[in-house]
Amino acid sequence: MPHLAKILVYPIKSLDGVEVPQISLREGGALAHDREFALLDEKGRIVNAKRNAEIHKIRTAFDLEARMITLWLEGSSAMQSFHLDGDRPALESWFSDYFGFPITLVQNLHMGFPDDTESSGPTIVSVASLEAIATWFGISLEESRQRFRANLEIADTSAFWEDQIYDAAGEGIPFQIGDLELKSSHPCQRCIVPTRNPWTGDRTADFQAKFNAHREAALPDGVPRSQFNHFYKLTLNTTVSPSEAGKVLRVGDRVRA
Repeated sequence: MPHLAKILVYPIKSLDGVEVPQISLREGGALAHDREFALLDEKGRIVNAKRNAEIHKIRTAFDLEARMITLWLEGSSAMQSFHLDGDRPALESWFSDYFGFPITLVQNLHMGFPDDTESSGPTIVSVASLEAIATWFGISLEESRQRFRANLEIADTSAFWEDQIYDAAGEGIPFQIGDLELKSSHPCQRCIVPTRNPWTGDRTADFQAKFNAHREAALPDGVPRSQFNHFYKLTLNTTVSPSEAGKVLRVGDRVRA
């Protein structure tokens, strides 16, 4: 029986995630703490891994209950800790010093800062999909996971099981994880970020071309190809009704699709 095997939230957009045993849903459709914060430059643009590969070298550890973040750089042992709310100016200074330009930390408790504001529910992938991708590129499961940064991982399925929760008309299919009711939206079109090593920012040669070829070959039978104008896509984007706000997802919850 497919079940929820892992929950990951990313408190600051484009930085490291946190694995949690359970999480509640925001009114805006996102998981609590997920992309709650974003870094903005002096022109009000989000500083993310799409435009700045140097962000990959920032390591973070979060204590969500205490609202604490610890920061250090890949390969360094020098760490600094900040309260996400009480130490905001000092935290912004740390990021400003690193990037070499002023950084403002902004917060959104309604929806967070998802890439897809129309389908702001949690992103979903099967563990078997991440394992298959790891074999394509000779990388670890953890590296595969960090390249694609899904919120919810589903176990006891075949690879790319999540592709089957689409309809040809693009209207979405309702499904449940535990008590939470979601609706499928579309496979997530990927950007430059998965082509890079998640800890160093180094590019993997021909990543997108190889991914496209393997992905098309591995598409499960019966999946509507109308959802795939190209195959550089992975993870299921979802929508969630505001009436679901406050419901809790737990590792081990059954998936009914």
